[in-house]
Amino acid sequence: MFHHTISRRRFAGLLTAGAAFVHPASRYLRAQAPAAGQPIDAADFPGLAWDKDWPWWRGPQRNGHTHPNCRLPTKFSDTENVRWSAPLPSRGHSSPVIVADAIYLTTADEKAQTHSVLALDRKSGKSLWTRQLSQGGFPENNHSKNTEASPTIACDGQHIIAVFFHHRGIHVTALDLQGKTLWEKRIGDFNPKRYEYGYAPSPVMYRQTVIIVAEHDGDSYLVALRRDTGEEVWRTPRPQSISFSSPSIGQVAGRDQLMISGQQMVMSYDPATGKELWRADGTTYATCGTMVWSGDIALASGGYPKSETIAVRADGSGQVLWKNPQKCYEQSMIVFTHDAVDYLVALTDNGIAFCWRASDGREMWKERLRGPVSASPVLADGKIYWANEGGTMYVLAATPDRFTMLAENRVGEESMASPAVSGNQLFLRVATGSGDGRREKLVCIESAAGR
Repeated sequence: MFHHTISRRRFAGLLTAGAAFVHPASRYLRAQAPAAGQPIDAADFPGLAWDKDWPWWRGPQRNGHTHPNCRLPTKFSDTENVRWSAPLPSRGHSSPVIVADAIYLTTADEKAQTHSVLALDRKSGKSLWTRQLSQGGFPENNHSKNTEASPTIACDGQHIIAVFFHHRGIHVTALDLQGKTLWEKRIGDFNPKRYEYGYAPSPVMYRQTVIIVAEHDGDSYLVALRRDTGEEVWRTPRPQSISFSSPSIGQVAGRDQLMISGQQMVMSYDPATGKELWRADGTTYATCGTMVWSGDIALASGGYPKSETIAVRADGSGQVLWKNPQKCYEQSMIVFTHDAVDYLVALTDNGIAFCWRASDGREMWKERLRGPVSASPVLADGKIYWANEGGTMYVLAATPDRFTMLAENRVGEESMASPAVSGNQLFLRVATGSGDGRREKLVCIESAAGR
């Protein structure tokens, strides 16, 4: 994600009601919780292995949690516990995704104005293939902390779904695992004029669809496409103003919910139909982080111009349970469970780590670290891995009684992309240098014991 500055002028546009199309296979109510380490709709993705794959933004469960069997090293560096390191061409802030023995990520050559998808071998980091998907049509301006390849790929084990902004529109491409184009579609206009800060949301897969959001000072929308054909399943308008958050999908308050913040609202939709479920006033105009949840509570943070973290009861009442004046603007937060109680951890823009009880917002601890922060965290084996922009990866104990720093690790000189996890391996997209001398690399971290 990236940092941006937005005027205090009130953003125009209200959400119009209803979805254009209701899929006949709508089955959104779930009677039982998903298995450990699996998403709510795991049965719809037979090509994925939930103990090893990291198939989309924020991992299998879409909340930054790794599989319960995951064991990552606590200490590492540019040389310690490094399985391999591979150079990456051009520039991008998208996170890697891992399916089977391949890693997929996007990159953009801003001088040549090309978008590409890369495939690397998980065991060695060697290139498997590169596919250029477009050329030309880049926007004239973008924010310095954004890139033309910020959205993370989604992969279901058969289709690689990549989303790019070019030629004043949002373009979605599906590739097979060898990089062959299966379908491509321009889903709508995207031409921000007042705030030319680019595009960032990642696609989210749900059942047989892939869901994409585009919000700017024009017609804004959530749209669901069949992931096998690209056929549009439903489309729901969003407010006409700029925001950058990716949707998140979880089982909250007993049903599947697609949640998103921004536009001074926290909102939920039925991911099968696009129909609005509830809304509550909260956060601020522009947000970048992806929402998280705890039981029947939805949690969001942002942004600009106001700083706010908020908890909303997600049962349709819109009841605000608690809020405070802290913010995670670009980065997402993470929830952990201790003695059957959920806690929310935030590493704010200016580098202060907070732990709050999710049910009532009670502050459990706080500690000053170092910001700024753009990457989102992962939770593995009772530890929270969270990097700041300077390349320092903090490893914190996921405990509510006190703040415990387990390690401060330095990899690269810049860390904007969020990490990915496969088995006992941690993958970091980092950079060194600046200007024309800036170079990116993908680093595979693994302890000798985990191999």
